Amino acid sequence: MPRKPVARDAVLDAFEALLIEVGERAATLDAVAKRAGVSKGGLLYHFPNKEALIGSLLERMDRLAQADIEAMKSAPEGAAAYFIKSSLWADTPLDRVFVASTRLAEVAHEETRRRFARIQQQWLDVLAADVGPELAKAVRYMGDGLYFNAMFEGASGGAAPGRQADVDSLLATLDRLRG
Repeated sequence: MPRKPVARDAVLDAFEALLIEVGERAATLDAVAKRAGVSKGGLLYHFPNKEALIGSLLERMDRLAQADIEAMKSAPEGAAAYFIKSSLWADTPLDRVFVASTRLAEVAHEETRRRFARIQQQWLDVLAADVGPELAKAVRYMGDGLYFNAMFEGASGGAAPGRQADVDSLLATLDRLRG
């Protein structure tokens, strides 16, 4: 009888959490099984090795990023404003999978780097359609800076006080740059 998908998701969630909290090397199969509350055999039923776990995490990242890109495209305020506003840490599934995947990129996991590059290019393409190619790069760096600083501030604690004022200032700057 096939196992419930809930167990598979619990294992993937545990892997994601361990990557965030302790990094790639400490996110062993044994640690993942323990965190997920399953036996190692139960983990191996769903994910025969660590690379299978990584592959599923990257599929999750792709799925969530594509949903975000579609939201950017249809945002009433425009893709650039949406991108800046959504660059604050909100502990969303997308935030968590990005941070977890970053831990893989840090150890030179090439597939992770390739997927990040593809997502960044897709964001840039959507931003360029909204504000032009030059301003699109500036907007992407604005959003990257907000996100990076949120990670320094302790992402799990939410946005630092005053961060919304930074977003408002960047949105005003975007309006000025648009002319």
